[in-house]
Amino acid sequence: MRILLIEDEVQLSDALVAVFKKQHYSTDAVYNGDEGYEYARTGIYDVILLDVMLPGTDGFTVLKKLRAQKVKTPVIMMTALGETEDRIKGLDYGADDYIPKPFDTNELLARIRAVARRKDNDLVDEYTLKFGDLSLDLKAYTLTSGSDSIKVSVKEYEILKYLMEHPQFIATRDDMITKIWGFDNELESNNIEVYISFIRKKLAHIKSNVTVVTVRGVGYKLENKCSKT
Repeated sequence: MRILLIEDEVQLSDALVAVFKKQHYSTDAVYNGDEGYEYARTGIYDVILLDVMLPGTDGFTVLKKLRAQKVKTPVIMMTALGETEDRIKGLDYGADDYIPKPFDTNELLARIRAVARRKDNDLVDEYTLKFGDLSLDLKAYTLTSGSDSIKVSVKEYEILKYLMEHPQFIATRDDMITKIWGFDNELESNNIEVYISFIRKKLAHIKSNVTVVTVRGVGYKLENKCSKT
């Protein structure tokens, strides 16, 4: 699991990173709202832990901006503010859970597991992801365009799912390796290109207008050839 921790109290942040490391979670820690938003908007995280009182942009505003950008990553708000109206505000802005400070780390870990499970269940219940004329069946591991369909492998599925969940962003090679193969994996970036090549061939086979384009020196993104001017 990959977690983004947006918390300006360095001592608390360091302690939580150590706890997550023992759980074999990969954690990126940032200390202000502006930087936190830039990290969060990539959509590469499984869970975001977001403090309310942050330097720069406050947590409520960060959350509101993320949801406006269609970033669906589960967010747990953390705050010393115990007022009911603050909790309601966070939930209304799109938070998935709310935990007041100080908190027990075991409770926090349980809440992280719970929102991560809900995310997985939501994806399954939606059945398909769509981009342009392309549909990815999340249960059957099948790509469809018009009347043509083709099966995809597990890794092809995970790459396509990641790209289709974040069509507005360029997926960097490092992010894809971490998300799909794991934080400690030593997979080389040219191995990703092999899978991308397989995916492109399958997209061509089903005559889709969608392709995966390489952004030189950065990564990959989906492109709908029919939408190009």
